[in-house]
Amino acid sequence: MNEFRPLVFSGVQPTGNLHLGNYLGAIRKFVALQENNDCIYCVVDLHSITAQLVHDDLPGQIRSIAAAFVASGIDPEKHIVFNQSAVPQHAELAWIFNCVARIGWMNRMTQFKDKAGKDRENASLGLLAYPSLMAADILVYRATHVPVGDDQKQHLELTRDIAQKFNIDFMEHIRARGYGVDIVVGEEPIHAYFPPVEPLIGGPAPRVMSLRDGTKKMSKSDPSDLSRINLLDDPETIAKKIRKAKTDPDALPSEAEGLKGRPEAENLVGIYAALADRTKDQVLAEFGGQQFSVFKPALIDLAVEVLSPITGEMRRLMDDTAHIDSILRNGGERARARAEKTMREVREIIGFLQ
Repeated sequence: MNEFRPLVFSGVQPTGNLHLGNYLGAIRKFVALQENNDCIYCVVDLHSITAQLVHDDLPGQIRSIAAAFVASGIDPEKHIVFNQSAVPQHAELAWIFNCVARIGWMNRMTQFKDKAGKDRENASLGLLAYPSLMAADILVYRATHVPVGDDQKQHLELTRDIAQKFNIDFMEHIRARGYGVDIVVGEEPIHAYFPPVEPLIGGPAPRVMSLRDGTKKMSKSDPSDLSRINLLDDPETIAKKIRKAKTDPDALPSEAEGLKGRPEAENLVGIYAALADRTKDQVLAEFGGQQFSVFKPALIDLAVEVLSPITGEMRRLMDDTAHIDSILRNGGERARARAEKTMREVREIIGFLQ
């Protein structure tokens, strides 16, 4: 092999209801990427127990993510859709990466600090170590590209650090066994087994904020259901939430520059722009000078038009659990075959008998 074969990997946690922010920020990108890439999309159920160990309906949550993938347009025949726990090689490589990574690297992860809060001593070891599992998720397939948001950039940098340390530590073993690719990191030539993973940013990512507070991200964990539009919301619920969305008394500006200091207005205009696949300036060219009493009904119509087909297909798929389970089972078998090839070579590189 003279170069790493391009491959896109990404995953979504099965925790709570998927919402508009998940769709616009991640799933819609996944759909676009599959047109020109080999893609693996994973429901990362092992990650779901790092912060909350016991779930009331984890199987249902796993199926809902898979249903959202397929309903949004991901093709599970051409690409791979599966749940992470069905491929034990993720956990096996994560343990190896726990031994590659340094404790100092993990302590610097800002998401751990945010999620653990002040009571860090009482946080689970899984919460501290889960970036190693994330690195394993990607590298067990030797994926080359990962679509990421701002909150995951640090973890992707860690994935690159883990890959680089493994490649350097085992470089002679990799070369001796006939694996790997000659690459240059900085100015240093390396014979690498794992690729230096690249982020896929892909244009301005819509940052979807809470409908109740434009300074906070739309979140599954927000106690107020009015703060988010869930992918399973019906048209009446979507309309109610947008009508109740927090705004300010001023008319919409004619240019995006005029949205500065108006977080709720900027959020609603951004949602409209993302759903319509337009820029904020293009939206404001149409609605500038109008009050929210005019803009909100237009946003309701657009949101219902875009989301209703996805919602309907999600509901249909979730009612047919045998079909969803067969998609996940088939994807798991195909993912395991790829992951086991990597792990056989990794075991050989390290020196484990098999």
